[in-house]
Amino acid sequence: MQRVNERFVERLPLVPDRPAYAYLVTFAFCVIALALRMAAGPLLPSGYPFVTFFPAVILASFLFGVRPGICAALLCGFLSWYFFIPPHGQLVLNPAVAVAMLFYTGVVTIDITLIHFMQRANYNLAVERERNRVLAENRELLFHELQHRVSNNLQVVAAMLSLQQRHLDHDIARRALEDASARVALVGRISRALYDPSGAGQDMRAFLSTLSADILDASGRQDVAVAVEAPDGLKLDSHVTVPLALIVAESVSNAIEHGLPHRAGTIRILIDQDADALTLRIADDGEGVAPDFQIGREHSSLGLRIAQALASQLGGRFTLTPAPDRGAVATLTLPARVAR
Repeated sequence: MQRVNERFVERLPLVPDRPAYAYLVTFAFCVIALALRMAAGPLLPSGYPFVTFFPAVILASFLFGVRPGICAALLCGFLSWYFFIPPHGQLVLNPAVAVAMLFYTGVVTIDITLIHFMQRANYNLAVERERNRVLAENRELLFHELQHRVSNNLQVVAAMLSLQQRHLDHDIARRALEDASARVALVGRISRALYDPSGAGQDMRAFLSTLSADILDASGRQDVAVAVEAPDGLKLDSHVTVPLALIVAESVSNAIEHGLPHRAGTIRILIDQDADALTLRIADDGEGVAPDFQIGREHSSLGLRIAQALASQLGGRFTLTPAPDRGAVATLTLPARVAR
């Protein structure tokens, strides 16, 4: 309803290209005002010759602009003077009549002037709103194009790395390029999935569910199930979501490769948020890790070291510890100021 009213006001004054209609309706307003004043005559005390004519002037000015408003003011002034200011029907000018007409002229002049400036301000506001809408559309289009090109470029880099690793004979070098290609491709997919020019972000539960499904498809493991638990409607800024998604990807890949290399299992991704911190846990029921395991040692994987570096960039902490019963738990803790 409010938007309908805004659209109507933005169209004022009406029918600017058809002034004949405007003057015709203005004349009708004046006639209606005269009829109402005559009908209300027995109910009104002595005086009040302009009481029904002011609304006619205001309506004409509001709907059709300054010129029809001035026309209504002149016609209503004549009708009120001729029919309702004594002596009736003679248009006699005396000091009392002059004061009354000056009062009427001052009131309608103020009304028409205020309505005119209001309409000009509203017109300028409508023009500015339209300009902002066009700029917003252009910004969204450019942002979408930039995001598309960045994602495509990352996919090209990943393809080049994948092509290069096929020409290597050294197994370690080939595996390093393969891992690098997979990570670059993952960053491209994450960037494309997180595209939102409004900055509103995506629902984390749906996003992580899609991400984990992509990781499982890439690994070719059909015997591993991934469950995601997150607060309803949880959304994070993209500067947090991208590294968090990379940490989830590295942790899930590590659980598949090292925790569940030869058997079926389950991986659970849990996000908890409170006033103090945001906590992400990736728990599996695989082979687990040693009680004294520490990320950063020579035998820890590159993916875990990358996850630890990303957590440090966010001002958080990433750990990998044995689960209470079986498997391992990767934990990312971020301060609340970063997660907001």
